[in-house]
Amino acid sequence: MSGFCPPGALSTRHVDLHPFAPRDVKAALEAYLEEAHKLGLTALRIIHGRGIGVQREIVRTVLARVDYVASFTDAPGDAGGWGATIVTLRR
Repeated sequence: MSGFCPPGALSTRHVDLHPFAPRDVKAALEAYLEEAHKLGLTALRIIHGRGIGVQREIVRTVLARVDYVASFTDAPGDAGGWGATIVTLRR
């Protein structure tokens, strides 16, 4: 699944899911979270866009099921608002 993790995504601590079709978002996000956790990252931003909320819902469903996700919330307005999700990972 690591092929789903966009090159350079972990160096910026955020991932933009816009390039992914909704059917691929779950796998891409799971791979990204796994790599981020392995690297010891704890603060992430997932950019899913506003649209009609399809990708946001997929993201929230995945985050709710991952053991090492401590919390998640909408990003502040200057960081994407409800078009992005801020994630805190446990170490």
